[in-house]
Amino acid sequence: VQHYGLHRGVGRGAPEIDVFEVQAGSTKANTGSFLKMPVGQPFLSSSYQVAPGRLPRPGDGWWPAPGQWYDNLTGGMNTSLNIAFYGTYNHFRDDTDPSTQDYWSDAISYNRQLNASHFGKFHKYRIEWELPDKVGTKENNYTETFGYLRWFLDEEFILEIKGEGLNASGTGGEISSEPMYMLLNTAISSQWGFPQKCPASCPCKTYNCHGGYGETCGFSEGFCDMMSKPAEYKINWVRVYQDKNDPKQKVGCSTKERPTKTFIEAHEKKYKRAGDAHPLKPIQNGGGKCSLTPPTNLTLPESCGGIEHGKCSYKTKPPTCTCSKNWTGPHCLNPVGYNDIDWDPPEKLSDIGFTGPSLRGGLGIILVVGL
Repeated sequence: VQHYGLHRGVGRGAPEIDVFEVQAGSTKANTGSFLKMPVGQPFLSSSYQVAPGRLPRPGDGWWPAPGQWYDNLTGGMNTSLNIAFYGTYNHFRDDTDPSTQDYWSDAISYNRQLNASHFGKFHKYRIEWELPDKVGTKENNYTETFGYLRWFLDEEFILEIKGEGLNASGTGGEISSEPMYMLLNTAISSQWGFPQKCPASCPCKTYNCHGGYGETCGFSEGFCDMMSKPAEYKINWVRVYQDKNDPKQKVGCSTKERPTKTFIEAHEKKYKRAGDAHPLKPIQNGGGKCSLTPPTNLTLPESCGGIEHGKCSYKTKPPTCTCSKNWTGPHCLNPVGYNDIDWDPPEKLSDIGFTGPSLRGGLGIILVVGL
């Protein structure tokens, strides 16, 4: 499949590495839905999503029997294999042969016990990601490494997943080597991500923390109490460190190993929603609503980031942000960024072997246009 720069036998999936997901609550270890687990609420879950999943597999809430789950998993202090959720069965309505098209996706995760202090001050969450690699040939000094993922909380070890365990599963799973992006969000589920059976006397049709029993009985215990209080998700900084001398470590969406740019350009319709001109929208530079009397907190959108980032222009109604040279985004809160190396630059005619005519011997061409 030597089209659009794609490599034979190398696909693009949708891997997911969760640095952390947090579940609050008051259900303690070895009670309720955590009856068989030494870690209860509140906890942090670190996980790696991989597909296709393995069979046989343990049932949710049960510890795996020998051969039912992945090897080469190591947990740290105050952690436990997350037996409440092993993954998802994927079925699609247009499947013509579910027996061959349906599949399991696995969630390899460990839960780490938290306490009240983790919700009241800043903590450092870290992940180390080493890519798999193949060096040499089978005839000459061939070596293969399978990579790993390691998670830490305030420098305390949480979990390690070694690629050897994925490789030994026989599913084709591996430590991801695909270009990935970071997503920081608050996704709040009515069941904190772990649905429970609806109580016998509860209709579980409407979920409303401000309603009566029929609208609140489907929530997990303590959920509405949590939502009734002001909640903030504050991020002080995000940093990415790479070894500039390691050719495997790159920044970019379309690299030589996983090119996607030219394929997407040739199949734009597959990546657009109704009304989109192109798959990717340009970064908005300014234009966000702001206040002519900005707040003292310069991280708030209506401040335009302060005088160094931008200013609130009264020339538009309502007033909007105008960004300074090195800042961008609707409210000028993001520094202008770029990739140091363009791994997939625009194609030239010479890339397909075309060479134009050359002029030798001092021959000149002068074009004169007159009226």
